[in-house]
Amino acid sequence: MPTSAPRPNAIHRLIQSLAATAPASWVLARTLHFLDRPVLRWSSGRWSAAGLLTGLPTLMITTTGARTGRQRTTPLVGLIDRERVVLVASCFGSHHHPAWYHNLRRHPGAQVSFNGRSGSYVAREADGAEYESYWRQAVELYAGYGAYKQRTGARHIPILVLTPRAD
Repeated sequence: MPTSAPRPNAIHRLIQSLAATAPASWVLARTLHFLDRPVLRWSSGRWSAAGLLTGLPTLMITTTGARTGRQRTTPLVGLIDRERVVLVASCFGSHHHPAWYHNLRRHPGAQVSFNGRSGSYVAREADGAEYESYWRQAVELYAGYGAYKQRTGARHIPILVLTPRAD
C-alpha cells in the first residue's frame, strides 16, 4: 500500500524549521488536529493540513484506545519503508508518549491510510540497529525530530514499525 511522498520544497523546509521550535511545537500540538480534520474530510483522506504546510508524508492511523477500546484516528508523519510504515512517537518533543503509542502497545493492530489507499497493519517497537537506522532516516526526513529529542529530557522516543497484516 505505501508509496513515497514528494520531497519538500524550500517553503516546506522553512515551515518545518519553524515547527521544530519549542513555541511552535507547543501551539501545533494543541491546534494542528483541528485543522487536519476538515482538510482530510475535504480531500477524502488524501491530504492533511500538516502535510500541505510541511511537505511531510502524513498518514492517518486508526488505533484501538488502550483504556476505552474505542477507535481513534490520528494524522501522523510517517516514514515509508517499502511495505512498512514507520512512526516516531515524539509527541512534538513533550515529556510524555503520545496516546497513539499507548494504544498500539496495548492493541498492535491498526488501519493505515496514505495517499487515498488503506490497509491493515500490525505494530511492533524497533530497537537496536533497526531503531538507529530508522532514527537517522526520520531526522533526515524532518530535522525537527532532533530538536524534539533534546527537549524530551530523559524520555526515550520510541519508533514503531507497522507491517502489513497477513490475512
